[in-house]
Amino acid sequence: MKDTVRADICVIGAGSAGLSIAAGASQMGARTVLIEKGAMGGDCLNTGCVPSKALLVAAKAAAVHRRTGALGVHYDAPRVDFRAVHDHVHGVIAAIAPMDSVERFEGLGVTVIRGAARFVGPRELEVERTEGPEGPESTGGTRVRARRFVLATGSRPLVPPIPGLEAVDYLTNETVFGLSERPEHLIVIGGGPIGCELGQAFRLLGARVSLVEMAGLLPKDDPELVAVLRKRLRADGIALHEGAKVVGVARSGPEKTAGVTLEIEREGARESLEGSTLLLAAGRAPALEGLGLEAAGIEYDRRGLKVDGRLRTSNPRVYAAGDAAGSLQFTHVAGYHAGIVIKNALFRLPAKAEVSAVPWVTYTAPELAHVGLSEEAARQAHGRVNILRWPFAENDRAQAERACDGMVKAVTKPNGKILGASIVGSQAGELIQPWVLAISQGLKIGAMAQAIAPYPTLGEASKRAAGSYFVPKLFGPRTKWLVRQLARLG
Repeated sequence: MKDTVRADICVIGAGSAGLSIAAGASQMGARTVLIEKGAMGGDCLNTGCVPSKALLVAAKAAAVHRRTGALGVHYDAPRVDFRAVHDHVHGVIAAIAPMDSVERFEGLGVTVIRGAARFVGPRELEVERTEGPEGPESTGGTRVRARRFVLATGSRPLVPPIPGLEAVDYLTNETVFGLSERPEHLIVIGGGPIGCELGQAFRLLGARVSLVEMAGLLPKDDPELVAVLRKRLRADGIALHEGAKVVGVARSGPEKTAGVTLEIEREGARESLEGSTLLLAAGRAPALEGLGLEAAGIEYDRRGLKVDGRLRTSNPRVYAAGDAAGSLQFTHVAGYHAGIVIKNALFRLPAKAEVSAVPWVTYTAPELAHVGLSEEAARQAHGRVNILRWPFAENDRAQAERACDGMVKAVTKPNGKILGASIVGSQAGELIQPWVLAISQGLKIGAMAQAIAPYPTLGEASKRAAGSYFVPKLFGPRTKWLVRQLARLG
């Protein structure tokens, strides 16, 4: 007979959303169960945000010598010890891991069960333990009955249906950070944020890199700003193959580790790419396999679980959070979902998720950040809009740092209400935050224009972009006429 555990709330998945919900619920007095079959911390800690940003830091350090000559400081070419880079990345993971550990959450009063969860009914699930309370030897089955459940199982790499792919070795974000030797020639399939970030990182660390994208780079971002990043990627030496469909993959030698050959099709013509290593970065899919969703009456499709505005599934006792909810796949969205779920599941407050002011950042060099509506989306939704721009080249701090590749671009209604903003350039991820606040609070552009920005900072570019909204009126004929009339009064 299986052991039965009863709980007020049971969370499946120990990634960002699951950990936040479990910690909050337990500290608020709820009997809380947390189930995880993989590594604590989920994708973000182990194979996503944390290792990728640690790798990018190493890559950008290796690239410093390329631009400091303009400052009068000269370095010898960097010597990259890729094994040490690997150790740096995993050292960062290890430093953060205690905050996500079983021990910490048990200390918070959470019952942590290691194993794979599967629903056996609308209010009950079964866990096949991978590790029991006394270690791996004490494994077995456990049933969990709870008032509320939360599915926070995250996502997995999407493997595209490319002929021949099953016969070659390939990497995904789940395996690429295990490399302790630098690839000779990395071929990346996918020109989204993951493909661009990792492609640039490996290039700056000394690998040859070819990036293949069926459409264009970063299709969800503003094309005008993406063009700035595209120029930098090419300057870094990345071979970009946009508008190219991969029609076949094969080994490039008799041994499986000898390399790969891609056959791509572009504008009706075919060509071959040969490389040593293949990385798939063609998107992610919600991780819902094996959960027995049908037994719990939970509806889903390939995009994720079907949820309402309160993040409830078709089974009102089961909520979804993070990537499993089929929403924007960002760690900060998962954290935001956690708060919505706790309000609903524990306090029965009708809180709804609102994503109109959710920002995102691609952490390349330069960074690319966005919040709100793009220019195209704003025109479709509102018709007439104002487009405000300010280039980094006209910012004194950017000039001092020789970091002039960049731009602030904002979209407003004719009355000045801010609809969206995008930034490409140094520290764009930091610079987007005032725009996030402005959009979330429904502010008009005057609030940004009137804010006092310290000099010299990159943040002045946002203030200047906002101020450009008033230029036509401030320096127009009516203002000049008024000044002349007032001057006659003495």
